[in-house]
Amino acid sequence: MAPEVTVFFDGACPLCRREIALMRRLDRRGAIRFVDVSGDATTCPIDQKSLLARFHASENGRLFSGARAFAAMWRAIPILRPLGLLADLPWARPVFETAYLGFLRIRPHLQRLAS
Repeated sequence: MAPEVTVFFDGACPLCRREIALMRRLDRRGAIRFVDVSGDATTCPIDQKSLLARFHASENGRLFSGARAFAAMWRAIPILRPLGLLADLPWARPVFETAYLGFLRIRPHLQRLAS
């Protein structure tokens, strides 16, 4: 089975590596293709700097970033699918995106703790 979702992640980020390791364990169906964009990003749909600034995922040929990218990844994992469906509801998108933007502000501090 070909992966349904492609997730672009920062493999140089210790926090990101831990999260992706968890997602790989949960992705028992192999529905997600994980692409480390910290090195050679030649297979990426947009420039490396943009991919490293925000979380990105593609689903059914559509590229998403931020909270919508997380929702796409979650939908591909059966145990997280309900959360992914919830996060993609029109009224919930701004709530999840606001939470994601809050996370981005504290991400540097969390990265230091994770290393």
